[in-house]
Amino acid sequence: MGTSESSANSIRPNWLGKAIVKSLGNLALKSCLLSCLALSAALWGQTADSNQPSAGPDNAASTASSPQPDSAAKSTQADATYIIGDEDVLSISVWKDQDLTRVVPVRSDGRISLPLVGEMQAAGRTPSQLEEDLKAALRGFITDPQVTVIVQEIKSRNFNVLGQVTKPGSYPLTADTTIVDAIALAGGFKDFAKKKGVYVIRQDPNGTEIRIAFNYQNFLKGKNTAQNIQLKPHDTIVVP
Repeated sequence: MGTSESSANSIRPNWLGKAIVKSLGNLALKSCLLSCLALSAALWGQTADSNQPSAGPDNAASTASSPQPDSAAKSTQADATYIIGDEDVLSISVWKDQDLTRVVPVRSDGRISLPLVGEMQAAGRTPSQLEEDLKAALRGFITDPQVTVIVQEIKSRNFNVLGQVTKPGSYPLTADTTIVDAIALAGGFKDFAKKKGVYVIRQDPNGTEIRIAFNYQNFLKGKNTAQNIQLKPHDTIVVP
């Protein structure tokens, strides 16, 4: 009995030792595999970085020559040649003066109102011209005033399409827009539109309302094509 217990006790340490060695061996193998994977990832990253274009003179020139978006510059350039009209909305900024920085509409008489400045003609002026006018008016109150004028909303160059069209409403007037162009912008005629009875309502400089007839059917046949006139601001096309 004593001999059996002694044998069992002698076998148990050997078995435990082997298990511990095996477990340590597995841990060492896993650690080695993880180290190899980390090294491979690092080497792959270095290879990918080496494939990226260098920041040398050639690449720098290529980057500099590529067009970059500059919406602010485009907006300023577009506004510089625009002629302000009645009902346009202007954003006027005076540097370091929040009281004078505001959004103002151009009234129907073509004028705007600002503190210190009072009434000033805006219609018929470009934004840059109005900037100079405002600077001159503010010099009596501010030393070297810095003024910026931006046309925030263009409302003076719109036309309307009413009646039997798919999308009646008000549209911005661009250069050389004709009656046919306007009808196309409005989605075309509805099924029961009277294409022969289209007309344009226009106000002459004296404020008198005139009607200009347009027969779409004849236009399609090539007859009297001159009736497809170019639109003017505030024209209204009526499709009965």
